[in-house]
Amino acid sequence: MLFFENDYCEGAHPAILQRLAETNMEKLPGYGTDPYCASARDKIRAACGCPEADVFFLVGGTQANAVVIGSLLQSYQGVVAASTGHVNLHEAGAIEHAGHKVLPLPQVDGKLSAAVVEGYLRTFYQDENHEHMVFPGMVYISHPTEYGTLYSRKELEELSQVCTAYQLPLFLDGARLGYGLACPETDVTLEDIARYTTVFYIGGTKVGALCGEAVVFPRKAPAHFLTMVKQRGALLAKGRLLGIQFDTLFTGDLYREISRNALLTADALRQALRDKGYRFFIDSPTNQIFVILEDSTREQLAQKVVFSFWEKFDDTHTVVRFATSWATRMEDVERLAALL
Repeated sequence: MLFFENDYCEGAHPAILQRLAETNMEKLPGYGTDPYCASARDKIRAACGCPEADVFFLVGGTQANAVVIGSLLQSYQGVVAASTGHVNLHEAGAIEHAGHKVLPLPQVDGKLSAAVVEGYLRTFYQDENHEHMVFPGMVYISHPTEYGTLYSRKELEELSQVCTAYQLPLFLDGARLGYGLACPETDVTLEDIARYTTVFYIGGTKVGALCGEAVVFPRKAPAHFLTMVKQRGALLAKGRLLGIQFDTLFTGDLYREISRNALLTADALRQALRDKGYRFFIDSPTNQIFVILEDSTREQLAQKVVFSFWEKFDDTHTVVRFATSWATRMEDVERLAALL
């Protein structure tokens, strides 16, 4: 079988496994207080251009989203997100389970626009009954989005301006951030993200790590954030395991370097699909490719290739996703192209 189901099919980059093995028998303090976590924090601060940033290592993306949102919202507030946003569709109600409603808004190519957000906020406060409603307490976006699309620097700046005007935090989910930063079509840097957001996280699980995400507050984290991380089961006692991984990913340019492989293999697959006349559901420049398949074609292909169901297109067609990763081999792309 060929695997193009997601970008975390494999374990971890060999450099990470080597560092974990080399440090395995060291006796270190827990919960992220070890020197490897300290080194990783310093490297992330330098990469973000934020020497005073607060950096925390959490075990996974859903936990990062739930903890960050829960720590920043009051009990009467919800989180504004694109209707296609991960927190709205693919987190099993984790945000609602913690007592905060997701407030979905219309999107284009998976992205929220500043105009749509501003219009929603303005209408909300013009409603004389808004005291009886769930207040918008923050804005959530992801980069890349669920459809592999990217915000431009201008779009981020405009969203930031709206959030500032309404005194709302802007939270950027970076589960696949490496693939966004490495994309040749982007004009957004890690420093831009740190400048325009209140909080964001750097994804490790989908970008070469065994597990883990680095949550970054460019200015200051909420009081007792670490305690809330532990309350929600997202704090790893052997925090060294996350620190060593991010210390490795942010040594040199490894995080961006390994991300480029996903983009190169995705480009090759995208071209093969285009050459063979397949229809694309959306134009994504990163490592997620969305294709419209006849149901009979989908069933045949599924005998030899693992890919993701995304949504029904019509009665006889389905949107599927092919995802490449930091570890995808070009020969597997060529084998898939031959099957197509």
